[in-house]
Parts: sequence; structure tokens; C-alpha cells
Amino acid sequence: MERSLSMELVRVTEAAALSSARWMGRGQKEDADEAATSAMRDVFDTIPMKGTVVIGEGERDLAPMLYIDEKLGTGFGPRVDVAVDPLEGTDIVASGLWNALAVIAIADHGHLLHAPDIYMDKIAVGPEAVGKVDLEAPVKDNLEAVAKAKGKDVEDLVVLILNRDRHSELIQEVRTAGARIKLLPAGDVAGAINTAFDETGVDMLIGSGGAPEGVLAAVALKCLGGDFQGRLLPKNEEQEARCSRMGVDDIHRVLRMDDLVSGDDAIFAATGVTDGELLRGVHYKGAKATTQSLVMRAKSGTVRFVDGKHNVKKKPDFVIKP
Repeated sequence: MERSLSMELVRVTEAAALSSARWMGRGQKEDADEAATSAMRDVFDTIPMKGTVVIGEGERDLAPMLYIDEKLGTGFGPRVDVAVDPLEGTDIVASGLWNALAVIAIADHGHLLHAPDIYMDKIAVGPEAVGKVDLEAPVKDNLEAVAKAKGKDVEDLVVLILNRDRHSELIQEVRTAGARIKLLPAGDVAGAINTAFDETGVDMLIGSGGAPEGVLAAVALKCLGGDFQGRLLPKNEEQEARCSRMGVDDIHRVLRMDDLVSGDDAIFAATGVTDGELLRGVHYKGAKATTQSLVMRAKSGTVRFVDGKHNVKKKPDFVIKP
């Protein structure tokens, strides 16, 4: 892949963030998602690549744009798989909460798992704990392994878990082991990324969430030198068949980093929509807006934080007032 794609992708996530952030706290998550998706799709047309959506807004008959198998880019340049979540955290934006992101991941063609839109059991850790955790191990064992790897006591750990009824037993296990918990209303891609940055105070993410978001998180952690493991959780025969159609024949096995994103190269970009532990959200002041983005490449290990200042009057299509 061309390294220049890194900054090109930031333009895409910035557009999605600028467009959706106007809906922050207005209780209209569908409008926020539509704004992010439309803006992201428009900018993709200017990117020099031959992209194919492998993780997007759904099947062609269910999504008007950024649907699976849609072609993106100018048609010139490297052939890549594209995974997108134009607005990771629609409920977060609607409620004005933390850690909503506009997210993109790309890899060389054929190197991203075509994850079905079902649940996935997940565990994510930063670089210090690579090789120390196992999705099939008891929670207590994983906590002790991460604590040892990071030179902490278990009581010092902060574990991110989505705040869902299905996680009640998991939450109790973590508390019984002595670790601290931060419950997420949504946004486990941001949560997984946070495990790789000491300044967020986050040590591990565990629990089940969307499988497409799992692939996005895996790309991010591959770029950051962290670790991600997942296992698909189909709830019926229809979902099992969908897994098979998308190339996952053994639905019970643990999917490791190379299963989710293979090869030595991938690029991940995200722009904050609302403020979070790692990225600031979009801030408006009159005709000006500021953004903060994160862009990373696995092959080089480069991690960049990009602060953007935007003239809203010159980008009217990406800053739509509700």
C-alpha cells in the first residue's frame, strides 16, 4: 500500500466527524449516522485507491452507501479491503457521551476478515501484555497475567466492559478477582485502542460486542503492537450459515490477530466525534471547527496524532446543521 494513503484516510474520518458532531446530544442517532456515512462516502471518491468494502453499513439491499462489496476510490492505486464504521457510537452521539469515533481500516486485498454482523467474544490488551492472555483462559488467570506483564497488582487494573445485561456474570468475576471496572455505554473500538496507551489508564477490554467492530479494533492494535483475540457467537443456524458464506468455517475457534488482519501491513484512522480519553471530539466556534485524529500504519509502526483546524464555511457539505 502507498504510505500516502494514511493522511488521505484522515480526510475521510475528519469529514465524517465534522458532519455527525452537529447531532451531538440531540437524541437523533439515525440522523447522526446518516450524516457521517454520507460525508465519508463523498470523500472516498477522491482517494487514489481501488477499494472494496468488506465491513460496512450492511448488505447492498439494506444500505444505500458503504455497503459490503461497494467499490471505493478513484479506481487508480493499490487494491485494498476497506472496513468502515462512519460513526462508532451512534447512541453515544445522540446522548452526548464520550468516545464516539469515525473509523476506517484498510489492508491489502484479501487480508481483512469479512466479519458478519453478529456478536463476537473479545479480549484486547496493549503491547506489554502481548502473548500473555488467552480468550479461552479463566478471567482471573488473564487478569493476573496482565497485571504481571505490566508490573501492577490485580487491584490496580482497569478493565473495560460494555454495560450490558449479558455481562453480569463477567462483571462479577472481575470484581471478585479484585480488578476495577469501567463500564462502557457503547464504543468498544475506542475501548480496545485505549488499552495500548498508558495515559488512558486502561489495561484490558473483555466481553462480547459486534464482530465488525472487532476487526476494526484488531487492525488498530496490530498497528500499535497490541493483541486482540475474538470468537464469533452466532445465535442461530442462519447466523452460522452467514459465517460460512463469509469464509469462517470453524465458528468455535479463537480468531487471533493474523486471522482478523493478515499480512504485515494495514492502516487505521479515526477522528474523535465526541471527547474521549484519547481523542478530543469536534469543537465548533463560529465558522471554525477543530478535530483530533489518530492514524497508524502496521508496517512502519508509525502512530500520528493529527490536530485539524477547519473553516466551516469552506466545507458546507461536511458540517450540516440539523
